[in-house]
Amino acid sequence: MPIEIIPGSYCGAPPPPDLALYSWNLDPFLLAGLLLMLVLLWRSRTGPAGVGVLVLAFVSPLCAMSVGLFSARVVHHVLLVAVAAPLLAAALPARRASGAALPFLVSTALLWAWHLPAAYDLALRDMAVYWVMQATLLGSAFWFWRAVLAARGGIEAVLWSLAGLMQMGALGALLTFAPVPLYAAHALAPLAWGLTPLADQQLGGLIMWVPAMLPYAAMIALSARRGWQAGAGRGVA
Repeated sequence: MPIEIIPGSYCGAPPPPDLALYSWNLDPFLLAGLLLMLVLLWRSRTGPAGVGVLVLAFVSPLCAMSVGLFSARVVHHVLLVAVAAPLLAAALPARRASGAALPFLVSTALLWAWHLPAAYDLALRDMAVYWVMQATLLGSAFWFWRAVLAARGGIEAVLWSLAGLMQMGALGALLTFAPVPLYAAHALAPLAWGLTPLADQQLGGLIMWVPAMLPYAAMIALSARRGWQAGAGRGVA
């Protein structure tokens, strides 16, 4: 028997293409939570932007589209782990460096585990499991980026950001070159968009393989710049 705690997809049924842009999620509990986050993070430089990314992921039509299209779900996950998480981590920095090895391992394991077909399909048919997925993906990515931002010296942050880039690209490549569709949740809806399930999966893999690596590349550049400036400052001193 399949697990059913709160059966159903959180964002509802996948919308047809002609209604997709009208499929906003106005869940009052979600909106209240996002508003509270905005109030708490309003004075930080990156907090409001991080909340804005969460609005895009959970309130905009992307939420409903990600029920039907794997490629839209990949965009949703990338927004969580590679855009919202670093923005929120910058808004809530760690007080001291504690190392990024464990956060990297945990966040990578969770990202890959949630893309196993059985776990992924379960999350899309049970709302309780869906929110466990969202919380663990965002929370572990926040932990990872917070550790990267707190790393002592630019080279450590560069190396861990590079590790994050490589694991994201590897997962994207595996999904792109998978010979068959992996997810039962997306067996039918892509057809309404003119895509086969395999083509939709390949598109999602390409998004994870290339565009999703850009935030990591940006962090590498930022960390390298910070390290160079710190080294230059010590040289002047």
